[in-house]
Amino acid sequence: MTGHGGGRGWYGKVFGAALGVTLLAAGASMWTAQAGVEGGSAPKAKATAGSAVKPVDVTIAHASDAGAHGVNLTIDDGPDPEWTPQVLAVLREYGVKATFCMVGTQAQAHPDLVKQVVAAGHRLCDHSVSHDTTMDKKSEAYQSQQILDAERMIIEASGGVRPMYYRAPGGAFTPYSRKLAASHGMRPLGWNVDTKDFEQPGTDAIVATVERELPNGPTLLFHDAGGDRSQTVEALRLILPRLKEQGYSFGFPVR
Repeated sequence: MTGHGGGRGWYGKVFGAALGVTLLAAGASMWTAQAGVEGGSAPKAKATAGSAVKPVDVTIAHASDAGAHGVNLTIDDGPDPEWTPQVLAVLREYGVKATFCMVGTQAQAHPDLVKQVVAAGHRLCDHSVSHDTTMDKKSEAYQSQQILDAERMIIEASGGVRPMYYRAPGGAFTPYSRKLAASHGMRPLGWNVDTKDFEQPGTDAIVATVERELPNGPTLLFHDAGGDRSQTVEALRLILPRLKEQGYSFGFPVR
């Protein structure tokens, strides 16, 4: 999600698939729901035909709703059929909720996993259609297509649950993209700690990065797709109980 290029791994293939997506029909009933219910029960979607989405703040969120000693766990680039279930299992083991920033075509390809994420009480985040880290250099029409098509894909895949945040690939936000996302109820989402897990630096290195950089702010960035994420899974297995022992609580990014 961070400094890696838009052509990394399978991302180069994603955009072509996205062009064939059929958009939701104009005037169709819109489904809204909030994920992240404490306790992990599946949120119930509510049909709200014609109702407007409540806009949110356009500034990039970093703070945690869990307060000064809170931590936001964010998981990017999935869902992935191999790694997302393993990440979910670790989160379930330690009773931790996270925000999953999903690539639109991945969500479309694996709707069962999107529904599993929602059912476990985690929140959804729009991470664009094709993970183009040069979005900030593209036209507003292109930015709109990337954000809104991904939003639709995620809503459809989830069975009606809206993404609550928008995270630009590589942090490639623009004033236009932030305003557009916020107008659709998706708070722009940043990060404070980039674990660099996509570089596969080793489990111990990932854990050390979290411990060293957590004083910089509460939002941690991990990945559950785009390559071998075994180090990520093991790092989460180590860091989650350690942070709990140190008195941290896990929350969601502010909205």
